[in-house]
Amino acid sequence: DSEGGLYVCMNTFLGFGREHIERHYRKTGQCVYLHLKRHVIEKVPGASGGALPKRRNAKLFLDLETNGDLHSDDFEYEDEAKLVIFPDHYEISIPNIEELPALVTIACDALLSAKSPYRKQDPDSWEEELQASKHAKTLVQLDNGVRIPPSGWKCSKCDLRENLWLNLTDGSVLCGKWFFDGSWGNGHAVEHYKETGYPLAVKLGTITPDGADVYSFDEEEPVLDPHIAKHLAHFGIDMLQMQVTENGLRDNDIKPRVSEWEVIQEAGVKLKPMYGPGYTGMKNLGNSCYLNAVMQAIFSIPEFQRAYVGNLPRIFDYSPLDPTQDFNTQMAKLGHGLLSGQYSKPPMKSELIEQVMKEEHKPQHNGISPRMFKAFISKGHPEFSSNRQQDAQEFFLHLINLVERNPIGSENPSDVFRFLVEERTQCCQSRKVRYTERVDYIMQLPVPMEAATNKDELIAYELKRREAETARRPPPELVRAKIPFSACLQAFSEPSNVEDFWSSALQAKSAGVKTSRFASFPDYLVVQIKKFTFGLDWIPKKLDVSVDMPDFLDISHLRARGLQPGEEELPDIAPPIVIPDDPKGIYRFLLSLDIDESSVMQLAEMGFPLEACRKAVYYTGNLGAEVAFNWIIAHMEEPDFAEPLVIPAFGEVASSGAAVFGAAGLDNQPPEEMVAIIISMGFQRNLAIQALKATNNNLERALEWIFSHPEVEEESEPALDTMDMENNVNANILAETGSEGPRIKDGSGRYELFGFISHMGTSTMSGHYVCHLRKEGRWVIYNDLRVCASERPPKDLGYIYFYHRIPS
Repeated sequence: DSEGGLYVCMNTFLGFGREHIERHYRKTGQCVYLHLKRHVIEKVPGASGGALPKRRNAKLFLDLETNGDLHSDDFEYEDEAKLVIFPDHYEISIPNIEELPALVTIACDALLSAKSPYRKQDPDSWEEELQASKHAKTLVQLDNGVRIPPSGWKCSKCDLRENLWLNLTDGSVLCGKWFFDGSWGNGHAVEHYKETGYPLAVKLGTITPDGADVYSFDEEEPVLDPHIAKHLAHFGIDMLQMQVTENGLRDNDIKPRVSEWEVIQEAGVKLKPMYGPGYTGMKNLGNSCYLNAVMQAIFSIPEFQRAYVGNLPRIFDYSPLDPTQDFNTQMAKLGHGLLSGQYSKPPMKSELIEQVMKEEHKPQHNGISPRMFKAFISKGHPEFSSNRQQDAQEFFLHLINLVERNPIGSENPSDVFRFLVEERTQCCQSRKVRYTERVDYIMQLPVPMEAATNKDELIAYELKRREAETARRPPPELVRAKIPFSACLQAFSEPSNVEDFWSSALQAKSAGVKTSRFASFPDYLVVQIKKFTFGLDWIPKKLDVSVDMPDFLDISHLRARGLQPGEEELPDIAPPIVIPDDPKGIYRFLLSLDIDESSVMQLAEMGFPLEACRKAVYYTGNLGAEVAFNWIIAHMEEPDFAEPLVIPAFGEVASSGAAVFGAAGLDNQPPEEMVAIIISMGFQRNLAIQALKATNNNLERALEWIFSHPEVEEESEPALDTMDMENNVNANILAETGSEGPRIKDGSGRYELFGFISHMGTSTMSGHYVCHLRKEGRWVIYNDLRVCASERPPKDLGYIYFYHRIPS
């Protein structure tokens, strides 16, 4: 916006920049807008050592947010607000009680006092100051001789080794409660308080020279303990000796994890910073490194660069009325920030000299802060909308899903990842087979631990580790399992058993095996090493392994062959309906349904009950594991969550189908109050009804539908020539997905590695992600804001690998 600021429509409360405000006025006829400007006064050193104010406008529309901390003491603000009346641009200063009606004044006050989207993104708890516990000053500590070792902790009641709390009265180490963020526990610390009344506990692993996380069971909230150093010293813990690394790993964590963090981040090696286009870092918004790593890899791919950055002027010119809620606009904005080089510039010589003179080494305000992008892309998602750490692989699939749903032009950049998988299922008794195909975007490779090439070393290490744990000594030097890549590839290609297989040839349950092959090879192959699994106690754990990933990969031998001579296909017969004993007689069960078993197993590997996974995949229409995961999150508290899948009787299926998939009936009119709200925003009644029907009467999604279907609006308002012209162009840019199904590219199965994402930590719900990319003939590490030339790329410790096809 050349003038700076943001225009907010006082009827719809949607925000626009200068170049979009005229269009919105012509389109809707709304004429009253609140114009917001923020003037930032930045304090810079003056000649006499004082502070000289430097005034600049803060653009509030499509401007990229840099990493400069505008909330620090180095900045001051001056806000300006005016009411603007179109079409004459008549301005009224705010506040102005005399000229404005009371309703308008109230609306303006509400807007000016509302939290911004960026403030809303931060947890409110971060803004709250902890209060000193009432027990801290008078806490009684027992002289029972307990001393806490620097490592090797476990719960004294259940042997759990995570989420442990040290009671500050008697020194007992017990586990906390279970939380969805990955911190598991059986609640023994709470039980201990109920039995003894000892009120305060500190979380092991959070102790640093600056403090620790303390919880008061009596006050039922986190608290401050002003005497924490004294209380910890009672049990032999010296706070000054407890250090924390840059990414949150304490030196009292298990030693193997320290090694992993150091190797992946190339700690101890002086890395040269990189600047310029394609070398722009991204600020960590609080456990958002999974997003940063994935987006760096995505925008290193030419097809995504062309689709979003290459089309940036057209995307911006024809973006919807509210571009903050448009996927393509946000992708173009982020891609431009990463690739333009405007936010990755080397420091000036004068700045370096000043830092040396002051003995300061402040990081440069380079990089971008993807707050608006994260707020949009995670909107409505139960996990990505939180500030918890997430799985980079799940976020990659979530992003691809959004790319698929928001095509731009005739080309879909996600086509480069898409491939067909041929699944061959064979009945072991009749030897008959069935071939099916499905679409996928990631090749998931299992890790066969039995194939480790250093088994003797692993056995010796495990014995030493147990001895050290028993004697409460530091653990021995890590020995990591070395797994050949060829073993992972072989495990992928081997047949797997099919649970509850129903053979249509035998008309009965039988043993079945399934093998998977590539029916097509994508332009870019994404390979995930399945390092995360579940133990016998259902606690998630990470396999600490080293896999010798090749720079050049040939999987041509995994090409699907289809039905072979001499093979006989299984009859296409549906399994029978079995009616179990049911006193009410209202349910019927199906032994085998048309359910994507691969999605079911993906969910089951996350630790959810198998029957719940089958229900999730069924009730979301086989749309993939990600959509089914959302269903699980929404229904996991229901009492019948893990019960077997129940299907209504055949007479009820037709009526229930629409409810399952969220489709509104043709004769069902949307609620009149929702229609009235959309009409009040300046849209036609028939368009409002159509949008609500298309989105199952979801008001928020209906507005998004209207903005993303301008060609529909064109048909409903043929009299507006200007609007017709804009919508016709927009319809050409944002083309709808064809009905012929997803496009599949194919070629040779020979690939070259160009990037990988690594994970540090014990769970996908914690830890840290880092991305390495090969650019201009050398490897580069992207560690949030830090972008440096890589000296030792840890290719054997990666989690997700990116390969591109080698031209034949």
